[in-house]
Amino acid sequence: MRLARPVRLALVATATVATLALTACGSGSSSGGGAAAGAPKAGGTVTYALDVEPTCFDLQVNPQGITGDIERGVVDSLVTIDAKGAFHPWLATSWKVAPDLKSYTFTLRDGVKFTDGTPFDAAAVKANFDRVADPKTKSQYAATLLGPYSGTEVIDPHTVKVSFSKPFSPFLQGASTPNLGFYSPKSLTRGPDALCAGGSSIVGTGPYVFTGYTKGQSVTLTKNPAYNWAPQSASHTGAAYLDKVVFRFLTEDPVRTGAVTSGQVDIATSISPSDIKTVQADKNLTIRKVEDAGGTYAIYINTVRGATADVRVRKAIQLGTDIDQIVKTVYFGQYQRSWSPLTPSTPSYDKSLEGSLKYDPAQANKLLDEAGWTGRDAQGYRTKDGKRLTVDWPWNPPHTREQRAVVAQAIQADLKKVGIDISHPALDIGAFVALAGTGQYDLYDFSWTRFDPDILRGFFNSASTPATGGQNAANLKDPRVDEWTDAGAATLDTAKRAELYAKVQRQVTLTDAAVLPIYVPTKLVAVSSHVAGLAVDPNGKPLLYDTYRS
Repeated sequence: MRLARPVRLALVATATVATLALTACGSGSSSGGGAAAGAPKAGGTVTYALDVEPTCFDLQVNPQGITGDIERGVVDSLVTIDAKGAFHPWLATSWKVAPDLKSYTFTLRDGVKFTDGTPFDAAAVKANFDRVADPKTKSQYAATLLGPYSGTEVIDPHTVKVSFSKPFSPFLQGASTPNLGFYSPKSLTRGPDALCAGGSSIVGTGPYVFTGYTKGQSVTLTKNPAYNWAPQSASHTGAAYLDKVVFRFLTEDPVRTGAVTSGQVDIATSISPSDIKTVQADKNLTIRKVEDAGGTYAIYINTVRGATADVRVRKAIQLGTDIDQIVKTVYFGQYQRSWSPLTPSTPSYDKSLEGSLKYDPAQANKLLDEAGWTGRDAQGYRTKDGKRLTVDWPWNPPHTREQRAVVAQAIQADLKKVGIDISHPALDIGAFVALAGTGQYDLYDFSWTRFDPDILRGFFNSASTPATGGQNAANLKDPRVDEWTDAGAATLDTAKRAELYAKVQRQVTLTDAAVLPIYVPTKLVAVSSHVAGLAVDPNGKPLLYDTYRS
């Protein structure tokens, strides 16, 4: 599956933020978010071009990262996280973690209101978390952030206790994401279809109000004039500077580049690496480069179906793919090749994996021979008992991004050389989701943004089944991986977590051959010189509260 993050893998104090000026590749002389110097001022509109349109606007259901990108300005969270992984107050002014890590008690900020006038209180926290955890909601990602959730207790209007059936250390990180942000309890009563459709049904406490959606075209967010509870990481208080933010859906790379170079939009994400020189030549634009934390763009290999149930075939797929050459050719040196299912900026990334999985077609051929695929048909593909070695890799073209279709073609060509036929059927979204949910595929691809190695539990723990909304696309059932990921979720000891998650990364990549890492997802964002204050948080979400036109 080639989505920013999958459409569905239901198979689906002060805080420091990383600004988009973290790495500047452009010719502009600006700083801060791609902006010229000048004091912040209120007013105006910023138009932001996106490369994918959400299939659903309900953050508690849809795992697409683009949904969180849009709604980070609409919903607030209990806490914020800084670049070092420390947590700081937001809607919660303080919290206590039980010694056994089975409960978290929050003191909530007073005076916060949803934009429909409903007070934000302990009952609102309970209503949202209970909805996420309810199987009827069919949450495809947010529910995994709640892990072994057992319930929320309203102690008083400003005190709430969130409990788990077993120790669960990743909860605070999950609570910092927009997926565990808060919708008005009134919105929750409108039903899943209304929330999914967006528009006025999406009601949060954030600095912006979701005021318009035109399918296939745009989303409009409008300033919330009553906003006065920004996290301490923000550079100002009160309402946001901008009157409006308009997100336009420009899914074609050349169209997006053309829109930002012509001034039709102020910001454009996912600039194609082949267009970097064009953008850099424009003195009014700067390219900001941010490598995501979380899961790399990778291919997950089904460990329980057909030919790929044989680990020798899975390893042959890994070794028969020239990832170095593919990434270099397709991405013009702008993206790093990945070696692990985790990106290098994710806590507990195992650097020792770098260089461990190299292109070796001779060894791939040997493994396929050992697996009994010794025959050849008229097209040169391997056969066994008269059956061709065909591997199914379905995809949904409208949600393909970052030249992943080109990557797929290169992988097909590489694996044909060792005799593997990659079937790559294009499906509409309904057929694709249905197929994904039943595991009827051999290869499944995606990337996923999250600033916590607990994402590996979602990817590889056997309890994270596709049929129940989990992300274990490889359908891996490895008791050691289950043990390590469960143990990682039960401790706050960073050294212990690093040890456990390093074992997971090596096991699933080198021993189980359940994953083929391809590249590190990288945001190449073109920012106009008159845009200032744009930032991205460690969870990869753009922060538009401090953004202004200079």
